[in-house]
Amino acid sequence: MSETPSHRKKALGLLELIAIGVGGMIGGGIFSMLGLAVSITGHAAPFAFLIGSMVAFFAGYSYIRLALTYRNDGASYIYLLRAFPDNPEISTITGWTVTIGYVGTLALYAFTFGAYGADLIGKSGDPVIRMALSGAVLIFFLLVNLRGARTTGHTEDLVVYAKILILAVFALAGIKSASAHNLLPLFDKGGASVFMAGALIFVAFEGFQLITNTISETRQPEKNIPRGIYGAIAITSAIYILLAIVAIGNLSEARLIQAEEYALAEAARPVLGEAGVIMVGIAALLATSSAINATVFGSARMMAEMAAKKHMPAYLSARNADNVPWLATITLIFLGGAFTILGGLEVIASFSSMTFLLVSIGVSVANWRLRHETGSKPWAIAAGIGLMSTTVILLIIHLATDKPLTLAAVTAIYVAAGIPAWIYGRKE
Repeated sequence: MSETPSHRKKALGLLELIAIGVGGMIGGGIFSMLGLAVSITGHAAPFAFLIGSMVAFFAGYSYIRLALTYRNDGASYIYLLRAFPDNPEISTITGWTVTIGYVGTLALYAFTFGAYGADLIGKSGDPVIRMALSGAVLIFFLLVNLRGARTTGHTEDLVVYAKILILAVFALAGIKSASAHNLLPLFDKGGASVFMAGALIFVAFEGFQLITNTISETRQPEKNIPRGIYGAIAITSAIYILLAIVAIGNLSEARLIQAEEYALAEAARPVLGEAGVIMVGIAALLATSSAINATVFGSARMMAEMAAKKHMPAYLSARNADNVPWLATITLIFLGGAFTILGGLEVIASFSSMTFLLVSIGVSVANWRLRHETGSKPWAIAAGIGLMSTTVILLIIHLATDKPLTLAAVTAIYVAAGIPAWIYGRKE
């Protein structure tokens, strides 16, 4: 079954899809979440990233099967609409929620870009410089995305593969100087902490599903969509786990926690000196840039599809001559900039992880209902739902125990997003 108009140009190949997936995942995650993961699970932080990658692989299975069956830029929104045709509120609320999740990740990426950029020019304590840099990178990628898929894809290729090269150089240098003493005892904060950390940092794996938003502009989707999603998850997982081992092996747990969002840069200091700090800073700028680019590209197209079905304001469906949903793109950038300036990124990070876990569960449930059409294996869907549900429960337990105000704020965001979503869902 295909909903892809035949006249659209197929601008994206496998390299572009992997770049979009890796670009969406290796954004602010490894740079801003490493210190948080270490604070929760200690020496076992690499296993937390392994848990996140396992969840992503199982979630990716349902996204792939649904994407190849229902070829539409609307992705998760369309899948739930197909699975629950008599209850449009379900798909609409999901679409609104994931859109706000994307706005949150845009804010996280822009904040991280501004923080590392300000640090590189010696202005790390100046919030005005940080906000100016955050706003500048958002505006730059607004212009890139308005030029169309080909420009977006080629830009993503250059930025992502440069970022991978820099991180690989750091990882290879760091693994040689890593001390086994720093890595032991392995589960110094208990086994349960690994799963809690894996749940909280899942936002670092958000991004692979952006590939399904590009299916209308992908060449040979039957081959390239599965390879793009699994390839992006595999590359990202290997980089995360290796960098976590390098960081913990070269720096004490206390210093990593103290460094917070600069944990990876601090870990580069004993490996490559000040040159290493600069190298990681440049990688952070590239990582957050590519994540912003990929997130805007995929999420704007989902918003346009929802608007076309009157489940978001109709004006968001407007497209320019290059088939770019330009009003949705501008709206995303504006909201992401507002979140960046207002702050509250700890809440946004928790909300984003929770959101993409819940949405992935919803997509897997949709795949279960549609498994006879998608040709999916029931055991794979059930395993994914079970793993993701367990992860959500552990995340709620962690927030309720250690961050009750954050949990309250996350709940408030869901309520705020749910009201307009319910209204637009009922319109049909």
